[in-house]
Amino acid sequence: MPIRFCLDYILPILSTMETTRLSSKGQVIIPKHIRDAKQWHIGTEFIVEDVGNGILLKPRLAKPFPESDPEQGLGCSGYTGSALSQEDIDTALDEDLRRRWMQE
Repeated sequence: MPIRFCLDYILPILSTMETTRLSSKGQVIIPKHIRDAKQWHIGTEFIVEDVGNGILLKPRLAKPFPESDPEQGLGCSGYTGSALSQEDIDTALDEDLRRRWMQE
């Protein structure tokens, strides 16, 4: 391996690497400057993947929508009749699909 390659490529990588230890409880400390840069705060959940000779930690994405109660949202649909059966819904969808297909 050419010396120039070592100086230009490998040394910068090695200079940014840090070490940490596994505690008796299985905990690993992520350096503060990395937590700050990634905006990882206390309670951040991670997905842990086994990648052969190591692990990969990826922050678990927050839920895109807050928890909701379906009963609170049903009133906004404007439908006031009785609930339709799954068979009625399937029939209506099939009829609409046939109608749209014939128009093309």
